[in-house]
Amino acid sequence: MTLLRLKFPVAFLLFLSSLILLLFAVTGCETTEAKRSNFLPPQAKAPQANQLIAQKSATPQAPTAPTPAPQAAPKPAPQTDPAQALIAQAEKDYAAGEANYQAGHLEAAKANFDDAFNALLSSNLDVRNDPRLQHEFDKIVEAVHGLEMSALQQGDGFNEPRSEPAPIDEANDITFPVDPNIRAKAEVEVKNTKSDLPLVMNDQVAMFINYFSSPRGKATLEHAWARAGQYRDMISRILKEEGVPQDLIYLAQAESGFQPLALSRAGARGMWQFMAGSGELYGLERTWWVDDRQDPEKATRAAARHLKDLYNQFGDWYLAMAAYNSGASTVQHAVERTGYADFWELYRRGVLPHETQNYVPIIVAETIMAKNPEQYGLERVAPESAPQLDHVTINYPVDLRLVAECVDSSVDYLQEINPSLLRMATPKDQSFILNLPAGSQEKYETAIAAIPQDMRTYWRYHRVDYGDTLPSIARKYHTSSSSIAEANNLSGDDVQAGTKLIIPIAPGRHESQGTLYSKRATHYKVRKGDTVASVADDFEVPVEKLRKWNHLRGTALTPGRTLVIYKPSTSDAAEGDPPRAKTASKHSSAGKSKSAADSSLAKYHKVKKGETLSSIAESNHTSVAALKRDNPNLSANLRAGDVLVIKK
Repeated sequence: MTLLRLKFPVAFLLFLSSLILLLFAVTGCETTEAKRSNFLPPQAKAPQANQLIAQKSATPQAPTAPTPAPQAAPKPAPQTDPAQALIAQAEKDYAAGEANYQAGHLEAAKANFDDAFNALLSSNLDVRNDPRLQHEFDKIVEAVHGLEMSALQQGDGFNEPRSEPAPIDEANDITFPVDPNIRAKAEVEVKNTKSDLPLVMNDQVAMFINYFSSPRGKATLEHAWARAGQYRDMISRILKEEGVPQDLIYLAQAESGFQPLALSRAGARGMWQFMAGSGELYGLERTWWVDDRQDPEKATRAAARHLKDLYNQFGDWYLAMAAYNSGASTVQHAVERTGYADFWELYRRGVLPHETQNYVPIIVAETIMAKNPEQYGLERVAPESAPQLDHVTINYPVDLRLVAECVDSSVDYLQEINPSLLRMATPKDQSFILNLPAGSQEKYETAIAAIPQDMRTYWRYHRVDYGDTLPSIARKYHTSSSSIAEANNLSGDDVQAGTKLIIPIAPGRHESQGTLYSKRATHYKVRKGDTVASVADDFEVPVEKLRKWNHLRGTALTPGRTLVIYKPSTSDAAEGDPPRAKTASKHSSAGKSKSAADSSLAKYHKVKKGETLSSIAESNHTSVAALKRDNPNLSANLRAGDVLVIKK
């Protein structure tokens, strides 16, 4: 029994061991297979959707070893065409310049156009040897030239609006010591000064009183005090109408010195120094033609309303002024951050921008000094009187030069009394209130009625001087004698000194533009020995024009470079033709004999490679003008082998 009891367990254990080994072998095979599937060859690809569907619908088969998918040849990375990338960059810069041009930001537009040219000229690619790059360069040159011509027809071309530096910038830059005597004196004055603004005396205010008492600061203050006479009555009236303190006038005094054309480093414009965005919120229009921030009356009303809104928000005039300078959100954040709605507490904690910390003390200092003129020597400064003006509402564009000729005034004075006008002409497609010298409205309306409305940015009036003739007047304005005679009903060439003539000028031909240039570009390949001056001389164009068209710096030119040149054109020459001297078709016998005499004094010079008119003139002790005069059929593009007549 005992033996049987021992054998059964042993047999059973042997059986159980065999079974476990078998199971372990099967499991081991599955584990190995699973691990293998987790490490597919790198070139294996995930199955496509249709392959997965086919596998699901197929009858299950015995597993087979996975077959590696064929390795696909790697696709070469697309190569960027450097020339095409350069063209794209130039086009981008040009588009930015065109957008700035249309918005009236001419300095920014010029910078963008310069970037476009520099992108092409400063690259490692040879523009002249790649037709695509040369075409792009020519296209941009001609496009910019066209924009400039358009700007000239509309007024003063690619010129930024006039501006004056804002005095607030200079005052913000200074750090002046506090004079204890000046502070003590000012403290007494503050106690006796009546103001509808709160006045305080502390070291910050005393520092600026000391500065404005110094020779440098006093000149600024006296200039502003004098100009205040032009605008004081108008500003006082508007501040009263808007229900704000009268002494806010000293904010404009500190900001701009009452200069309508004041421009700060930050871009704020006008007497009340509005930024473009805040100005638009208060109805100040800004276009290519006008900027209402420079209109004293419109800007004063906008400033009064803006300051009133800020006071309603903060309940404190000092905080309102601080917000006027740095923005309501800046001041609001400072108040929330500290828990103090008090400008001087915010000042002490240094949570406002540096300019804003100085801004309020400057205004307070100027207010105290203006309220006590005798103590600060301001009573000796004579205030300027407000100009007496007529106001004419017009709905057509007119050139200010024509307006000046209509009313016998100067363009400078018309610009001064129309400070919001950015161009030399009034706006198109909108009404404009044109300010004229007092008593000249009727004179203007009578004179302008004789000029067709669509010609008022081109046609002019000319007052005849002694010695003037119809042909000489026609030459001055690049028009014809017959056109002037027809416009003025003249029967002959005689004109009487002191009379006014209507000068009909075709669009694009303006006396102010001086020489006119072809709209089609000429290409000139630089030769050895050429300089900017010599090429300009040969083509009869100003050096500055040649530089501008080709974005040149310095005087040297690289041989082989292609220059773009717009040749001068005259009123009687075909567009794009180079200017040539006229030759008479008939000659008198006296003329023939004179010609023969001249020829005996002449010599001939065969042009050598690399020579220019300038170098030939210098070596033969003559002038370029004389060479052109004596060689009327001379091409502007001088070539080797040409024969020149050189008269002694």
